[in-house]
Amino acid sequence: MDAIELSVYSSRLAATCDEMGAVLRRAAFSTNIKDRLDYSCAVFDPRGRLCAQAAHIPVHLGSMAYAMQDLVACMQWAPGDMVVVNDPYLGGTHLPDVTLIAPVYLQKRLIGFVANRAHHADIGAHSPGSMPVSRSLTEEGLIISPRHLLRGDRVEIACLETITTATANPVQMDGDMAAQISANRTGVQRLLQLAGSMGTDRYLVGLDAVNDYAGRLAAQALGRIPDGHYEFEDVMEDDGAGGVDIRIAVSIRVKQGRVDVDFTGTAAQVQGNINCPLSVAAAGVYYVFRCLMPEHTPACAGSFRCISLTAPEGCLLNARRPAAVAAGNVETSSRVVDVVMGALAQAIPDRVPAASQGTMNNLAMGSRDGGRAWDYYETLGGGMGAGGLHDGLSAIQSHMTNTLNTPIEVLEMNFPLRLQRYQLRDGSGGDGRHRGGDGLLREYEFLEPATVTLLTERRRTGPWGLAGGEDGASGENWRGNQRLPAKTSFRIGAGERLTLCTPGGGGWGEAG
Repeated sequence: MDAIELSVYSSRLAATCDEMGAVLRRAAFSTNIKDRLDYSCAVFDPRGRLCAQAAHIPVHLGSMAYAMQDLVACMQWAPGDMVVVNDPYLGGTHLPDVTLIAPVYLQKRLIGFVANRAHHADIGAHSPGSMPVSRSLTEEGLIISPRHLLRGDRVEIACLETITTATANPVQMDGDMAAQISANRTGVQRLLQLAGSMGTDRYLVGLDAVNDYAGRLAAQALGRIPDGHYEFEDVMEDDGAGGVDIRIAVSIRVKQGRVDVDFTGTAAQVQGNINCPLSVAAAGVYYVFRCLMPEHTPACAGSFRCISLTAPEGCLLNARRPAAVAAGNVETSSRVVDVVMGALAQAIPDRVPAASQGTMNNLAMGSRDGGRAWDYYETLGGGMGAGGLHDGLSAIQSHMTNTLNTPIEVLEMNFPLRLQRYQLRDGSGGDGRHRGGDGLLREYEFLEPATVTLLTERRRTGPWGLAGGEDGASGENWRGNQRLPAKTSFRIGAGERLTLCTPGGGGWGEAG
């Protein structure tokens, strides 16, 4: 393929992912998918290598890129099939993220796969929102090992009912699963149209060409990092089960554009739920290095060829079953980004920003008491770290999440909640030549009793500044006038208020 053909081809693959996402959003029932856009879509080659993805959720797509080849190899595939999985130790991230994978056959020849992953606010955990302060994977909801949801385009009713009846609102889950099926069917149709117009052999050559092109761009970009050995460490403040200051250490060796990332020295897996499978750690690593590549680099496996990853089995970032992982996907992945960026700041200080908020500020809530059951989950934005050329952005989802905020109108229309305050947390960004972005303040009034779970970080120490910049302000959680711990679950009554103040980003450079 020449340069123009390759560009058009790569764009058509990416457009397929975008259209899959549009179908999923418009067909979904739940607020978490249709309003917060907590989903991701991707295209893979026949071996399970990532070939294209939409600009959805980094932690979803990086982990799929890492784990997909094993998923493809462990299943039997036929036209019309779809496989469902959420098991973190078999290709998932955490249980609320349910993945559907569909093969694409043209004239009985396998030419690739499409997949989408969506976060479901109810996956059958004992606490509403399915993000409990857990100590075992079995406490976090329904575990779906890879299995066929569709065979030959026919739904496996027993499999679907196992998933829907595990939730408090089977009708909503049924609708969301139908939306995920529809998204994959759209992806299959578009790839068949593309491959049919080009010819199967030409289509498959294109997949290799896209990955080779991305590999060249990545090698050029990472080749600008000076050769050397760079180390950094930070801590998870707590695991929700009594463990505190849990170390994450990274050692990065760069040599002629090849990068070896080693997490040896990271703490062992813990009792709480901030553990994560290696695929989630890989997602954080891939994300950071993807940010250093040109914007036009195709989002595919080729862009990660020159990056290797090591984490000792049984450590926080490569946990063994049945370690709890609900917060690993959201909170620990954020700290992986922090430590990798901290190490790279020693090599390329003018290109790496100070630490961003370092948490997704997870809020899960709902009720099973009388009336209708309801589940709600959201992540909250905060401050981005400042860089050598810019201030940090304020009140924004940072790094490993890319969801929208839930509009106040949607929140109040669908749930027994009233939002009393939603504003910038002025002055929470770290001072410096360039200021860190400010966090936000979001205050909820409960109109009915509910159960609330918080999984947050950066509540004791703020995100670090760089080059003499000051740290951002740490976050705060409040129930009325009572300050709450970072990770907690509790019952709240009608009329009570919950306030989350999210961290600001670190500043960059000494203030002049």
